[in-house]
Amino acid sequence: MHSRSPQSPRLLSLLPMPATEFAMAFTSTPRGARLARLFVAHCLDSWGHPHTSAVNETLTLITAELCANAVQHGRVPGRDFHVRLVAEADGARLRVEVSDTRAERRPAATVPADPDAESGRGLLLVAALADGWGVTDRRGGPGKTVWATVGVPSGT
Repeated sequence: MHSRSPQSPRLLSLLPMPATEFAMAFTSTPRGARLARLFVAHCLDSWGHPHTSAVNETLTLITAELCANAVQHGRVPGRDFHVRLVAEADGARLRVEVSDTRAERRPAATVPADPDAESGRGLLLVAALADGWGVTDRRGGPGKTVWATVGVPSGT
């Protein structure tokens, strides 16, 4: 008999998703980043933004970039990163927040020094896709929170 981790993607359909907020901790590993992306996509789908919608695809891509940065640049051994997805009360905007415990490494959206570099463009992508993004101190603990907002087209 196989037991499944509570973060198993196969269990996504069994998890209740609140109507306006989703928050969860993930291990600071590539697998944790992948699971965070899957959970956000599923949550958005359950909120009425299908997987193939522009809102879902945009926020899922933003989440993937922010989680990858948290794992690569914000990792502290033994500490998880946290993801929070919130729908504003009027439903006009969605906000994703990714928090890690490395306060001293604050991101900046700048062009990579080497145009042939294989990394360094993630936040440029976030800046291009999001209506707004920024960095704040992490609430309730050490570290930082990188957030991004995306508008929801009326009628969706």
